[in-house]
Order: sequence, then C-alpha cells, then structure tokens
Amino acid sequence: MKQINDSLGAASPAEIRAIFGENLRKLCIRTGSIAALCRELKINRTQFNRYLSGESFPRPDVLAKICLHFNIDARILLQPVETLENHEMSDLLASELGPFLDLKSARVGTDNLPSGFYRFSRKSFLESDRFIQGLILIYRKGNLTFGRGMEAKEAMRQQGLPVDRHAREFKGLFVQQEGGITAVMSRRGSLTVSFNYLSKVPSFENNYWVGYATRTVPEAINATRATRMVYEYIGPFGKDVLDAARLAGFCDVTKLRPYHQTLLQMSKPFQ
Repeated sequence: MKQINDSLGAASPAEIRAIFGENLRKLCIRTGSIAALCRELKINRTQFNRYLSGESFPRPDVLAKICLHFNIDARILLQPVETLENHEMSDLLASELGPFLDLKSARVGTDNLPSGFYRFSRKSFLESDRFIQGLILIYRKGNLTFGRGMEAKEAMRQQGLPVDRHAREFKGLFVQQEGGITAVMSRRGSLTVSFNYLSKVPSFENNYWVGYATRTVPEAINATRATRMVYEYIGPFGKDVLDAARLAGFCDVTKLRPYHQTLLQMSKPFQ
C-alpha cells in the first residue's frame, strides 16, 4: 500500500486518469460489449465512458467492483495492465516452482559463463548434412543470466516464416545446475522453443563449452530433434564479433572452425 501511495503522490490527477482510462480500454477489449459490462457492474454507461476517456476516475467502491470483475488490483490506476499481469504470473511461478527451480541458488557465475558474445555451432535440425553457425550475446540483469541472438534467415525461410529482425530474435534464461548449465531459448510468443545444455571444456584458453540442443517438435521420420552444440567465448563487441556475425547461417562441415569440428564429434552418433 505504501508503494501505491508513493506512486500516487508522484503522479498528477490527470496522469492517473489517463493511465486508468488506457488500462480500462485494454481490459474492455476482452469483454466484448461495454453496455453488458456496465449492466453487470451496475455502473452508469455515461460515467463509464468518462473513465474510458480519462476524464474522471471512479470512487473507491466503484473501483473495487472493476478490479474484482477483471481480477486485478488497484495498481490499475498507476501501471500499464500488462505489467500487472506479468507480476501476477511471476508471483504464481515463484510460489509453485520456487522450491524446485530456485533461481537464486542457480545463479550462473561469470567464472562459469562470462558475459559477452559467443560463437556457436551445431548440426542443422532441418538439413542433416549441413551445420548452423550463430552468434549469441550472454548478458546479466540483476542476479539472472540471459541470452539473445538471431535465427538464421535461411532457416526462417525454409519454415515459411518472416525474416525481419523482430521475427528472428530469440532470448533465453541460463541456469546453473550440478555439472553444467541449462538454458531455455524461445522466439517471441513461444513460437519455437529449444532446450540447451552446456559444460565447460578444459582447454588452454578456457573459452569453450560443449553440450547439446534439443528442438521441441513432434517426432518425425528422418528429422533431428537433438544434436551436439559448441559455444566459443569471443568477448565484448569488436572485430571478432563482426567476423562471426558475417559467417552466421548454414554452412558445410568444412567451414566450421577446426576445434568446433573436433568437439562436435561428427563421426560419432549423438547419444
């Protein structure tokens, strides 16, 4: 309640009315008929229109009716409705999965996976005789570790998908587990999802990780759903990153970096 009061003190009445009106319009889109909604809530339609336009906001008892109907709280006066629903989802996930997937105890240390750019390579899920080279940025916000990259344009075209940056972008969350690092990667709207596992490779430069990637699709004849994958740490943005970006996409095995070929063990079937 103190947080709400503090926010109310920082916002002008006109700003509060505008935020509430915008939120109410978004919520009403889901209900269909505004007239039916007003009848159900027993709110005068003319007055309700004034809420929608940001001309006024409701008395506490009317606000309580609206919040109860939409299963939302009084922060509807202060914050975009999307952020409120995201907070609710986060709270539910924490209460249900907190004891099992404790992100605080599963933080990925920078000694295990430094922040910066990585070159990765793996066998193509779409063409069994070709490989994919890509680039991913590992970054941190708060105590969490995230990854961001772009799908290859050719792979998007083969699936009949758009090739603009918005459609190609994927992000994921990295979590430390015993013996390695796991990540769940997804494009917007969970359009495609993959699961990755990595473990550090003992090497002189200490900048390689090997593991596997799995594609979350139904089983099909002659289709690959799991394959080995290599990550190579490049570092902060610079010439090496630009060079890796230019090579991103489909390639033959001969175009892979020699040590990537060694780690991918192409002559051995994936177990």
